[in-house]
Amino acid sequence: MNTNDFVHLRAGGVSLVLDCRDGALPAVVHWGAALGDLDDAELLALAVADVAPVAPNEADVPVRLAILPEPHRGWTGRPGLSGHRDGRDWSPAFTVTSLDVQARVAATGGHAHGGGTAPAGGAAGVTANVGTVTVHAADDTAGLALTLTVEMLPSGLVRTRAAVTNTAAGAYTVDDLTLALPVPSHAREVLDFAGRWGKERTPQRRELVVGTHEREGRKGRTGADAATVLSVGVPGFGFAHGEVWGVHTAWSGNHRHLAERLATGRQVVGGGELLLPGEVRLDTGATYEGPWLYAAYGDGLDDQARRFHRWIRSRPQHPSTPRPMTINVWEAVYFDHDLARLTDLAERAARLGVERYVLDDGWFRNRRDDHAGLGDWYVDEDVWPEGLGPIVDRVRTLGMTFGLWFEPEMVNEDSDLARAHPEWILQAGDRLPLRSRDQQVLNLGIPEAFAYVLERMTAIIGEYGIEYVKWDHNRDLVEAGRPGGGAAVHEQTLAAYRLMATLKERFPSLEIESCSSGGARVDLGVLEHTDRVWVSDDIDPLERQQMHRWTQQLLPPELLGAHIASGRNHTTGRVHDLAFRAGTAIVGHLGIEWDLAQATPDEEAGLASWIARYKEWRAVLHGGDLVRMDEVDDARLVYGTVAPGARDAVFFFVSTGRSEVSGTGRIRFRGLDPEAAYRVDPVVIGDGSAIVAPAWWSGVRVFAGHVLETVGLQPPLVPADCVVPFRLSAV
Repeated sequence: MNTNDFVHLRAGGVSLVLDCRDGALPAVVHWGAALGDLDDAELLALAVADVAPVAPNEADVPVRLAILPEPHRGWTGRPGLSGHRDGRDWSPAFTVTSLDVQARVAATGGHAHGGGTAPAGGAAGVTANVGTVTVHAADDTAGLALTLTVEMLPSGLVRTRAAVTNTAAGAYTVDDLTLALPVPSHAREVLDFAGRWGKERTPQRRELVVGTHEREGRKGRTGADAATVLSVGVPGFGFAHGEVWGVHTAWSGNHRHLAERLATGRQVVGGGELLLPGEVRLDTGATYEGPWLYAAYGDGLDDQARRFHRWIRSRPQHPSTPRPMTINVWEAVYFDHDLARLTDLAERAARLGVERYVLDDGWFRNRRDDHAGLGDWYVDEDVWPEGLGPIVDRVRTLGMTFGLWFEPEMVNEDSDLARAHPEWILQAGDRLPLRSRDQQVLNLGIPEAFAYVLERMTAIIGEYGIEYVKWDHNRDLVEAGRPGGGAAVHEQTLAAYRLMATLKERFPSLEIESCSSGGARVDLGVLEHTDRVWVSDDIDPLERQQMHRWTQQLLPPELLGAHIASGRNHTTGRVHDLAFRAGTAIVGHLGIEWDLAQATPDEEAGLASWIARYKEWRAVLHGGDLVRMDEVDDARLVYGTVAPGARDAVFFFVSTGRSEVSGTGRIRFRGLDPEAAYRVDPVVIGDGSAIVAPAWWSGVRVFAGHVLETVGLQPPLVPADCVVPFRLSAV
């Protein structure tokens, strides 16, 4: 036994200790709170302490749980690799052939390795701040090779992925490749998300019992009902406290998340791509690589969410400019494209301070409603006889950038494209799938179909200098097959990524929004190629309060498209005043989706004030740490953002209904510098006559940070459906 065969990665208050002894696939000894410096002897002791005694009627040796769980090691839960070669080689036994550690290293136990490759059984007790461990393994009998990658990111986020290669004669079918990380036995409560169109990211909790809590996405896209982040934590965990371990599968096609508890008491969380029958069949030398599985530990949900946010913000492709105030014309005009009306809308928007104008669905041939035209990506000459030039030029003259809607992966049967190439429609066998929204899916796995869409988008974007694409995807992939009948969701997902990536290469400044019937494609896979997501087609502010709150468990607010709706919401029919609509939307990437010609002078003045406030606050809102206070009353929410350095913060007090008591208690502000003093400024835009202010509003309004966090302030009395922002500034 070599007592140095451990890798200890740590960053952001998180430690990950991998046991790499004896040529076995890495097993996680610890994933959670930072352990500090540990020498070789302490790492060995930690591993030994993790070995449970063998219980009656179990395997004669302790079960070793690798990140790729292996049945041949005694694991009776979900296996990491499921596959076969015509019924054989279905239970591989991998032996590590090399282990490479690339890390920025803080020496411990006399070791200071900045990277390098060690043979199996020789990983030199490395402790690193951040780093990547790459493991190569093989089973020569089964004819398989495996590459397993584990990375500690600077935020404390861990990500891992695996790739399997067929090294023998004959095809090998991969049915499933699922990675998993252990969670301790005191983590017994599951939180993930459900949802539907117009009500995405609805939280749901349950006890983790013996068995598997599995969330499958079989829609060919992420789905409005996706688990998003599946977490297991100590019972009662909240935003501020309670250890929680969660995973996110970064993939926009079929996928799974799971939490599993065995009769032995062992527990894991994991995930991977969900493969349809025969979808991945490897010829000799071919490789299947699964998506990244992100794993986030936190002391409370805010701590966990901030690990995602900091990583996302650190990527080179993350938007680096202030998120422009946007108007999208969809709920103003729908398919009724009229140059004079759209120009008037642009002029009104520019006067208010809008910075980006987006022309939505309806600009291309045969598209007067949603029954026809998808795939015919040519400007409709009947509606736009001079092309889009007049509206594009006017928008730019007004100082705004121009965006355009596409739905590149879809096709209507009633379209010139479908009539010319019916064989380009995804289908199983010789029958078309059920229609959804009167459309089918274009098979981008067919090179000619891919080339057609790429050429058409390149031509339109290039001709008009389009700066922004709203990329929609309005139906599930049902019976999605390629020519010959084989399942094609995997290929379609990769082709969609490739199309986005190619357009970004051709137009480096192009921004893309991921929209999919609203928020049905929100994941870190599509976010490798896009610059924001559309949270939901429902922009009712009462519904959006929940959706913004929980979408931020994965994504930072600057990536959340959040628009100010019309007074009467188009989806729910509810009526809300401007302050509630704007005060809800301002936390995200703010926009307007409202016929401004219907706005009163007072509403226009209010909009201009909210837009000015957004521009003043967006550096804080889009660059700080998320804070969500745990609810003390079902009828209210308190949340905000604290800027780096904690000298500045914006918080929101929200009434979402009527409580059974008249006063719901003090509001507190977490995340501030306890030693600093803060001036607290309530912000009321528009008619605030329904707000009854507490006594402290008329005073000096300066309080110590530790007082604001531990004691708090009495909130105003407000009606239902009301937002009151507070600006906190260190003095």
